[in-house]
Amino acid sequence: MGLIGKILDVGKAVERVGRSAENITEVFVPNKTEKQKQEYQKYRASLDQYAQEFALAPLGFFNSFVNGLNRLPRPMLAFGTMGLFVFAMVDPSAFTLRMVGLNQVPEPLWWLLGAIVSFYFGAQEMHHFRGRMVQAPQNLSSMTTFLHASYDTSDDPNYNAALEDWRRLQK
Repeated sequence: MGLIGKILDVGKAVERVGRSAENITEVFVPNKTEKQKQEYQKYRASLDQYAQEFALAPLGFFNSFVNGLNRLPRPMLAFGTMGLFVFAMVDPSAFTLRMVGLNQVPEPLWWLLGAIVSFYFGAQEMHHFRGRMVQAPQNLSSMTTFLHASYDTSDDPNYNAALEDWRRLQK
């Protein structure tokens, strides 16, 4: 078969006709693979831009000191609570006296303390939640999966993004 094709030079002619047909069809219908590659490149460029915007500057002494202070409340609360149990066993009368004093604190002040502690830990959690960014895939197989997951369905009238998200969560 290869010999007859070489003699008649049919293979090159068929290949040229195929390329021409492909180029003509791409005038009317865009190549989805190329479109997805371009969208991925745009997405990657925007992620790189955001990464440059949010890159951390070198930390000085003051920033390191404040970061250290921000890490203190959780261990202090945990060790302080355990310390109260030890204090209650070592000196029960002094512990009782201090607990009576805490009982005299008005209820609105307890609500204020609760709100401050809740907002502090809520802000910490939100900070860590926002810090997680979706990493774009680096190898070809995961890039293909990524591109299929980000398939543009804006021209499909039956596409329902919320329903697709729900189905994806069900898997």
